[in-house]
Amino acid sequence: MIGKINVVLTTLLVGCALSVVNARYQARHLFIDLERLQQQQRQLDIDWAQLQLDQSTLGKNERIEQIARTELNMTPLTPARTQYLTEGGK
Repeated sequence: MIGKINVVLTTLLVGCALSVVNARYQARHLFIDLERLQQQQRQLDIDWAQLQLDQSTLGKNERIEQIARTELNMTPLTPARTQYLTEGGK
């Protein structure tokens, strides 16, 4: 009878030990995934900040005016070049 109890207790002990090993293995993998995702989050935050900076730089009026002058050959509107249209007039 005592021999059967020892076998059952030994089996339970081995099962618990394997369960602990498996849990630690999974915990390590989850920790590695967490670190990788946190690194990815930091990189995405850096990219987002850079994109916001680029957007604010590209949207400034001075830059738009410079591109209009140099690449599109546009000139500022002067009163001498302004044409006024009247309703119903020729």
